[in-house]
Amino acid sequence: MLIKDMFRKPIDRNIQGVIVVGEDGLNDEKNELEEYVVTRELQRHFKEFYENYKQGIIGKTRKNGVWISGFFGSGKSHFLKMLSYLLENKLVSSKRTLDYFKEDNKIQDAMVMADIQLAVDTPTKVILFNIDSKSEQTSKQSKDAIVNVFLKVFNDMLGFYGARPAIADLERALTEDGCYAAFEDAFLAVSGHAWKEYRHRFNYELMHVAQALVDIQYQNMSMDAATALCKQIMLTPYQISIEDFARMVRAWCDKMGNNQHIIFCVDEVGQYIGDDSQMMLNLQTMREELGKECQGRAWVIVTSQQDVDSIMEMTARKGTDFSKIQGRFDTRLSLSSANVDEVIKKRLLDKTEPAEQTLRLLYDEKKVSIKNKIKFDKTPEMKLYESRENFAEIYPFIPYQFNLLGKVLNSIRTHGASGKHLSEGERSMLALFKKAAERLQNKNDGALVPFYMFYDALENFLDSVHSRVISQALDNKNINPDGEADCFAVNVLKVLFLVKYVKEFPATTIPNITSLMVDNVDEDTYELQQRVEAALKVLVKETLVQEHSGNYVFLTEEEQEIGREIERQEVETGEIQNKISDLIFNDLYAEAKYKYNAFNGRYTFWFNQLVDNRPHKNNQNYDIGVHILTPYFTDYDEHTLNAMSGEGKQVLVVLSAFGSCISEINRYLKIEKYLQHNPLGKGDRFEPIKAAKSNELRERMANARLYLQESLRNADIYVNGSKAQIGSKDITARINEALGKLVDTVYFKLKYIDTAMGAANVLGMLRNNKQGIIALGEAAIPNHLALDDAKRYIENNTRMHNKISLKTIKDYFTRAPYGFINDDVEWIVAKLFKDGDLGIYYQQQNVTLLNHTAEQITELLTKKGFVEKVMIDLKPVVPKSKLKTAKDVAKELFGYTVISDDADRIMSEIQQETKRLLSRFRELKSEYYDKAQYPGKDIVQDGISVLCKLSSQDNTLDFFNHVADNEDELEELGSDYAPIKEFFKGEQRKIFEDALKKLKIYEDSRVYIVDSELESIVKQMQNIVSVKAPYGMIRQLPDLISKFDDKYLVILEEKTEPVRKAILDNKSQVMDHLTGKPYAKVKEALYANEFQRLLDKAESSNDVSRLRSLGDQSDALKERLINEMHELDEKYAPKPEPPANGGANSGEKPVKPVTPKKEVVNTFLKHVVHTISWHIESEADIDKYCEQLKRQLKENMREGLIYNIKF
Repeated sequence: MLIKDMFRKPIDRNIQGVIVVGEDGLNDEKNELEEYVVTRELQRHFKEFYENYKQGIIGKTRKNGVWISGFFGSGKSHFLKMLSYLLENKLVSSKRTLDYFKEDNKIQDAMVMADIQLAVDTPTKVILFNIDSKSEQTSKQSKDAIVNVFLKVFNDMLGFYGARPAIADLERALTEDGCYAAFEDAFLAVSGHAWKEYRHRFNYELMHVAQALVDIQYQNMSMDAATALCKQIMLTPYQISIEDFARMVRAWCDKMGNNQHIIFCVDEVGQYIGDDSQMMLNLQTMREELGKECQGRAWVIVTSQQDVDSIMEMTARKGTDFSKIQGRFDTRLSLSSANVDEVIKKRLLDKTEPAEQTLRLLYDEKKVSIKNKIKFDKTPEMKLYESRENFAEIYPFIPYQFNLLGKVLNSIRTHGASGKHLSEGERSMLALFKKAAERLQNKNDGALVPFYMFYDALENFLDSVHSRVISQALDNKNINPDGEADCFAVNVLKVLFLVKYVKEFPATTIPNITSLMVDNVDEDTYELQQRVEAALKVLVKETLVQEHSGNYVFLTEEEQEIGREIERQEVETGEIQNKISDLIFNDLYAEAKYKYNAFNGRYTFWFNQLVDNRPHKNNQNYDIGVHILTPYFTDYDEHTLNAMSGEGKQVLVVLSAFGSCISEINRYLKIEKYLQHNPLGKGDRFEPIKAAKSNELRERMANARLYLQESLRNADIYVNGSKAQIGSKDITARINEALGKLVDTVYFKLKYIDTAMGAANVLGMLRNNKQGIIALGEAAIPNHLALDDAKRYIENNTRMHNKISLKTIKDYFTRAPYGFINDDVEWIVAKLFKDGDLGIYYQQQNVTLLNHTAEQITELLTKKGFVEKVMIDLKPVVPKSKLKTAKDVAKELFGYTVISDDADRIMSEIQQETKRLLSRFRELKSEYYDKAQYPGKDIVQDGISVLCKLSSQDNTLDFFNHVADNEDELEELGSDYAPIKEFFKGEQRKIFEDALKKLKIYEDSRVYIVDSELESIVKQMQNIVSVKAPYGMIRQLPDLISKFDDKYLVILEEKTEPVRKAILDNKSQVMDHLTGKPYAKVKEALYANEFQRLLDKAESSNDVSRLRSLGDQSDALKERLINEMHELDEKYAPKPEPPANGGANSGEKPVKPVTPKKEVVNTFLKHVVHTISWHIESEADIDKYCEQLKRQLKENMREGLIYNIKF
């Protein structure tokens, strides 16, 4: 049976898949009303809609919004149009819409029919429009786009000029004033044209419009006023708020009366709004304002996609905003794919009884074969035939095609449709299935619709970016050598295009593509798969398709060009090896060190990481390594590999051929390079390509990882010069097992550590408690082999007294062949130190348990901050003779007896005494700064130098050698210091200081003293204090000091009397001069005290030189006080009175002229003659001195001077 004979109605009849909203056509309308299928789902939607709609008829409601959603091609626009016909009860071919529904019993629920009848009986005006086609392209960018579109269609409905709302307002005003018809006649008269035909030329007909307004005497306008009005309409930007528009609609409804309703049916509002959140808000405001103003008389019914996210995937906020708007449309009707399936089955695929029987029998015969031919892997549910009835019902189609084609329509609408054509044309599911069925109508039963056939129905609505690829493939001789119109390879390409953007069909593998290409129940699927593979090979070669992980992807022209650019990227072998290295050592075997099993994983070993002799990271210099050899590496035989693993101290992991891995990495690097150096362009068209390439990068690397993982699991591993026999397939376990064998070989002295030690053990050992050593038996010493090796190493490296750092020791013993950890080395050093086998130095100081605590030494050995500062050398053996010498020197130098025979103890005690004595010497040195005459100064200064040299010896052997070499000097210093010590310690220092004071007094007064006996005493004292070592003579000083005091007191008394007399004479002269003065009472006590102070000093003075100076002070005081009195006399002298009448004729005696004041100079004779004594031996000497005095006096005298000379 031919397929076209199976259907009840001709398959090639004219069926309007989607009657375009806004398009008129009586025949089409009649046809669609007759064939319109109200499915079970639509029965529910009609019921829900009319239940809500009637609330605005029988009462008032603000819930005036209806949201109809569904995927592209689901029939939502068709449903909207049928709903609009019913609401208006449109007359189609002399019959009302409701009659079509009644005759076919389309609505089965009587209650719903009653609600529909109620709506029909209510005056209703329906405005059905596609918002995208009604909107001006430029106005869509405006924030008022929604209200502008609504205003336009509303004005159009009223017969006004909707394209220019300002002109429509003029028409509205003319209509309300009853002047519109007159205006039309006047315009025709002045212009010669009908107004409605020429109103779109308003700007050019402006004067005619103005003249027409004047001619009808509209509002008594003058020509100037009418012209100004027209210019205002032409030039002023038009604006209207949503609130004003809603009031305009309410005013119209009120004017019409009789519960007039108006319904705005808006198609594809989701597509129009897109991701514009402001437009979404305006749509909601429009619904709310119409509901508030009209109270259920004005409704807004919109359609949009079901998949809201797919409309607005370009912004993060769109999903939230859109769902908010959608949620505020109280009546929400969603058309599912089941609705589409039912429409297609009833309207298109309804078959005759013989056809159904034939198909049921065919299914019974081919059921198993069909199930085996059409299978899908790694995809969501792809429905197949459920039963013989199901087969007969949807034949020649396959169940999966209904759902998959819906997904294709959605994806193509997003990525591949040409503007609005897809949403306006025959892109409904019904139309697509019809066209596909038509292509098979002349084939016999058994033929099936392959999926590629749906492409032809969509081709005209695709953008050139996609359709051109298909058309060029048809013209490509490599793909279509025979120039066939129906080329198999091109059909495969069509299939790949259809599913390219379908997220739910991710696995475009050869088996899945083959299933999509099945076109007959008797198809040889093996042969078909071979043909598919051959076609794909050609398509890949021609860069129309890209293979990726077994999936084949259709490439657009941009993707093809990018693919060719990617292939031109150069990738070097080293780059692939580096990427393999990253995959292995950063992921598959992300181990940088190996944990050895001994002592619960106490030991870890870093190892070098290499791939084909290329280090994974820089600065790798470890004892062992893991070396991965890829197929890129030069082939070696097993003998060479054995040698490499042994000599190189490395685990060799030899990978078998893994071309797929290399291919994936090569592709990954090419894409990565291209994206880094050739960033893709901006814009929506490039976003999917960017996302695809980024996704491909991840997938390529994931695939490479899988291939490499499998290769590592089966790789040959060589270690210690032979191939290892390792049973595990776990990568980490295999390599670690080999590393364990390698560690046993390379670090063969690691077994020298038989006891694990740590910082606590070090501290315990230095404290002499049991923590330091863990007993292994009565006589066993833990880690004795390690101790022996360490001692030998330190001995070999510290010859000639060259110390080595603790770091050097650690570096040596943590490397092969030992592999010790720091804890081991620290304990070993501490043990050798505690046993006296080595010395520790820090900051050039010998560290011992005598000058450091156990805690301090433990810190020096275990803290990282000290590792380079702590120095080590082998501790030398000090001869007993030198130990004895040191003890003798200590006895002689310090008077200290050292009891111990331990070299460190002896050295420590002597160094302590040295520091103590050195400190004392430095104190004495400061004493000599104050008293340079103290004895022993040179000995102390020399002693400081000797002691500094001794204290600087920090090496044990050097110390004892120094003491032995300088034994005499040190002992001599001890004997020389003994009397100095006694001098400063006992009474001698006080006596010595007393003698120095007496000598100082005598020295200061010597010029005034002439006494031979006193001079003899002084000389004896000076002889004693000037000796370098006067210690035995100091005992003579007390007697000499006593004699000095006795004799000096006598002389002092003799010198005191004349000074006391001179002071008293001066006092007497001053007091005489003060007598009778007006200020005498005030000054008398003051002046007396001044002289008394000098007398007191004279009485208490024990120094002749100071005593003599008191006489001079007395003279100076007398002169100062007399001068002071002269000044006071002038102050107290009476002033002359002026004449009473100011002239000689006043009658009074004339005042005597004032005698000029004379200057008084008080001085002493010694100041005149400039000497304190005269030496006279003859009369000539008298004459000479008198003549000298006379000459000096004459030189100093002048007019008005009084010279008072005192003796």
